[in-house]
Formats: sequence, C-alpha cells, structure tokens
Amino acid sequence: MSLPGTLAGTLVIFAKAPRLGRVKTRLGRDIGMVRAWRFYRHALDRLIRRLAPDPRWRTVIAVAPDTAVGDPLWPNGVELITQGRGDLGARMQRVFDTLPPGPVVIIGADIPGIRPRHIADAFAALGSHDAVFGPAEDGGYWLVGLRRRPRVLQIFAGVRWSGPHALADTKRNLEKSSIFDINTLFDVDNGKDFRRFSGKET
Repeated sequence: MSLPGTLAGTLVIFAKAPRLGRVKTRLGRDIGMVRAWRFYRHALDRLIRRLAPDPRWRTVIAVAPDTAVGDPLWPNGVELITQGRGDLGARMQRVFDTLPPGPVVIIGADIPGIRPRHIADAFAALGSHDAVFGPAEDGGYWLVGLRRRPRVLQIFAGVRWSGPHALADTKRNLEKSSIFDINTLFDVDNGKDFRRFSGKET
C-alpha cells in the first residue's frame, strides 16, 4: 500500500562508483582529477541524502560498473541495481523495461540543482503524459521519465549522446506520444561549469 501523499513511482539515480580517475574525467582535465572526484563524490552524497528519504517515491541507485554494486560506499537502506552493458540509452532502456509496473524517473548523479520538488513535478507530469524530460542547457537532459502505461516505450534508438542533440533525438522517438518538460538545469561538465556552480564565474 502506498504511503499518504505518495506519487507511487520509482526514482532511479544513475551513478558511477566514485573512484578517482573514473568519474568526471572531462571536468578533471580542467580542474584536476582529485578536485573533480571530490566534486562528484560530494554531489552524489548530497543528492542521495536529499532525495532517497522522500516517502513520495521509491528510490533505487543504478550502479556502474556492475562490480561496484557490493562496495561499502553506498548508503544503507537504499536499493541497488546494476546498470548492465551498452551505451547510456541501452542501460536506461533496460531499467524502464525491467522495473516493476508504475512510472519511472531516471536522473544523473552530478546535477547539483536537483531538488525534491523537481522529482515531484516529474511524477505529477506522468499522471497525464507519456514521457517527461528535465532539459539541460547543453542540449541534453538531466531527467527522463516514462509513464510505462499501457506499454514501455522504446525511446533511445539513434540518440547522439554527449552532445547538443540528445534531447531532440530522444523526443524524435516520441513524436506520437505526449511529452512534458520540467525545469531546465545545468550539469557540471567542465571548468567553466564548475566555476559557475562555485559562484566564481566572472
């Protein structure tokens, strides 16, 4: 039975194990690998602490690499699953295909501006739309969700990842479905983004 006020959906946080030299490497080329690793580790920790306790949804962390699912670094009390093989689209589609029935929202682990209200807005949108996106300023997206009713849509074919076309390409696969966009946020991919996040951009 759902808790009072629940949105009866599953939030999935796609997260890489925070290992030095394996996360935020593009950012690391600008600000140093240790500093980039610290940013990612703290961003991931804050995100989980902020979103996982919310009773309005079930929170799951999708872990990469798969072998890291048993690492002691993950918080107690949060369900873990593996991302599996393939590119980002294949891994996200696998989550949409295999989780129990109900709406599913997927987010990345390194978007510092995500708040519970954004997740609530996404699940609310799935009450009357087939898909929801949180656009990113660079042409990608920081959130994608599917109602998964009456069927699970296949939405990632031909998507050009890590560039300005990811959102448009994904929406093209949804042209016969209803779509809702929530807030546009920025992710921290390079030194300029980091300075902006840190309030140091001039």
